[in-house]
Amino acid sequence: MKRYLLTLGVGLLVLCGCLVRWQRLGGASSGGKFNLAEPRQTSPSAHPGALIPEINPPQQTSTSQYTLSYDRYLKAVAYSRAGYTLYFVSFFLVALCLFLILQCGIAAKLREAAEKFSDKKWVQGIVFVPLLFLLVDLADLPVSIYWHSLSLRYEQSVQQWGSWSLDWMKGEILQIGFGILLVMILFAVMRWSPRRWWIYFWIPAVIVLLGIVLISPLVIDPWFNTFEPLSKDHQSLVSSIEKLTRRGGDPVPPDRMFLMLASKKTNAINAYVTGLGSSKRVVIWDTTIQKISEEETLYIVGHELGHYVLGHVKTGLLIGSVGIFLALFLLHRLLHLCLDRWSGQWRISSQEDWASVAILLLLLHGLLFVADPIVNGFSRAQEHAADVYGLEVIHGLIPNSNEVAAHAFQRLGELDLSDPNPPAIVTFWLYSHPPLAERLVFVHNYDPWSKGEQPKYVK
Repeated sequence: MKRYLLTLGVGLLVLCGCLVRWQRLGGASSGGKFNLAEPRQTSPSAHPGALIPEINPPQQTSTSQYTLSYDRYLKAVAYSRAGYTLYFVSFFLVALCLFLILQCGIAAKLREAAEKFSDKKWVQGIVFVPLLFLLVDLADLPVSIYWHSLSLRYEQSVQQWGSWSLDWMKGEILQIGFGILLVMILFAVMRWSPRRWWIYFWIPAVIVLLGIVLISPLVIDPWFNTFEPLSKDHQSLVSSIEKLTRRGGDPVPPDRMFLMLASKKTNAINAYVTGLGSSKRVVIWDTTIQKISEEETLYIVGHELGHYVLGHVKTGLLIGSVGIFLALFLLHRLLHLCLDRWSGQWRISSQEDWASVAILLLLLHGLLFVADPIVNGFSRAQEHAADVYGLEVIHGLIPNSNEVAAHAFQRLGELDLSDPNPPAIVTFWLYSHPPLAERLVFVHNYDPWSKGEQPKYVK
């Protein structure tokens, strides 16, 4: 699904930062992937050596900072900053589209078309919601197409346009399906309790949050990618991961370890832990196995395991639930302010009018934009804690674990074209992970054991 899921419930989940596990077209991940799909992970201003492009960088005996060749440096800057620009372009395009849909009476015309089609409310919703969502998504489609063309040009993606188009259509089907379900529930609750609908709708919104986290690994993810048992061709890695998860106190059995055939679509590397309860699983991309060592892969798994052991998933669900409640309250108040001011101009009679969905989407779109730096700041803190945990859990199991972790970040930056020097405002607003070089330098230098200190998480 797309980053801007223009469904009320799913959008609220994004607002609360609990659905970052969908890639730009995503799926719901409970733990958060090791690397970042939007925006690119980057390196810091705190280490000047990482910011100076070197045509012939000196050979290093250890990976103490993030460095790129001159050619790779130029590509990383151009690719990453194009992504930043497209984020803001996409926001303003969608906002403008929704505003024009209201201002030009298009939402009212769509409502009238739905009412002419049937007198039954549920049929009207099935007609109205897909028309509105498709209209908005088509406005944002040029940005998505251009981003994919850039990914192909910079050799980040290998997915051909036919496959990409199919994934886009799958995302639309999921989005519209969730949208119809949630809007129908929302309007039923509005009709039942016009003044307190935002309180009562909170319960199904939270249920949707939990449901997506549970079913995504089993239903949504396999619809976009191919998975096979990791033990099929990588038994030694399975044994190492099993040992690692046991040491972390959160064992994952081998039958819940999977290989994702990511190389069909991307050159990027990744691994993640996802799901809850019976749907929980470890997923390794085949590109990761192809391009980095087994020890480096284990550090990535350790990082992801940290999100579970440190309670980030439960905390995220709890804070997400509170965030949904607050977001619904704001939407309730702002919706009535808009209706009081523009209902006549927009030809929207009340909050129960199907056309009011367009107002809710516009308000939600703005709330998502404003909430991004808050959500991302919280996420960066959790990702740093997971970096610490990942390093501690592999210490003693893997020789020279600091160098292994640092080199994993170096390879990640090289392969994913991580920006060598992101603007501070971009890091603040867009980054759900700390800049890559900050992470590299941290794991290279973190060593409580040699100082006689207690590690923070894994004693």
